[in-house]
Amino acid sequence: MAVTPDVRRRLDGLAELAPLHMPPALTLLDSAMQVLRVPQVACFDTAFHSALPNEARVYAIPVRWRGLGVRRYGFHGLSCAWSLRRAAALLERDPGELQLVVAHLGAGASVTAIRDGHSVDTSMGFTPLEGLVMATRSGSVDPGALIWLQHHERIGASELEHALEHDSGLLALTGTADMREVAQRAGTGDADATRAAGIYAHRAASCIAAVAASLERLDVLVFTGGVGEHSHAMRTRICVRLGILGLPPVLRERSGDDDGAVSEPDARPAVLVVTAHEDVQMAHEVRALLQRS
Repeated sequence: MAVTPDVRRRLDGLAELAPLHMPPALTLLDSAMQVLRVPQVACFDTAFHSALPNEARVYAIPVRWRGLGVRRYGFHGLSCAWSLRRAAALLERDPGELQLVVAHLGAGASVTAIRDGHSVDTSMGFTPLEGLVMATRSGSVDPGALIWLQHHERIGASELEHALEHDSGLLALTGTADMREVAQRAGTGDADATRAAGIYAHRAASCIAAVAASLERLDVLVFTGGVGEHSHAMRTRICVRLGILGLPPVLRERSGDDDGAVSEPDARPAVLVVTAHEDVQMAHEVRALLQRS
């Protein structure tokens, strides 16, 4: 979307929905608009999920709340769009005919089911807090537990938000937000790290299975993001839990930094590792928009 003064004003109203990302992005945008005499384009991480079907988009909450725009939006859309294009190229298939799940596992983590080139379900919702366990974010927590904390511990909204965004996830379980350190400690038998790795894999596998229910078949599972790309152990932990979907329990190590299959050549579904390139996807979208202008 081309950034006009009206678009820029509207972006301020959305900043609180993604507090880890939007404020610094808007600061950079403002600097670029002041210094550079070229059109500015905003690429939205939610855009890939804009056609989510009602059953995946709508929360079962009062009509008045839904009227305020409280619904599931999804995130990591740029990563999903790139993963779809890259998987199709690697498999020599038309992107529109592939049915796949993209597991973007990094500091932020989500899974998305893609059918006919479009997102049909995803684990993140109204904000990037919903879904998987992340580096410092909790992922899904029973709303009743949060209400209980507010009533019984007198925890205010700001404190609750900070705790769920910055003090939860792997950090809360192990004292570190770095999956590499968690894996190293788990390898030495550290109880907290071993438990955290199991919780992380369990939540990821559960969410993959859940979004896969929106597909007619599963052609491929794509791992991307820092953890998805670099942790063979975590990829294996997840796939072992997904035998019900036909995923192989034994994966090959990734070959260097090359994109490609870590499942055997005849495995169906295939398991791919794809390097995240939201930057390339953004450049692709910006070029397309400017060419249409």
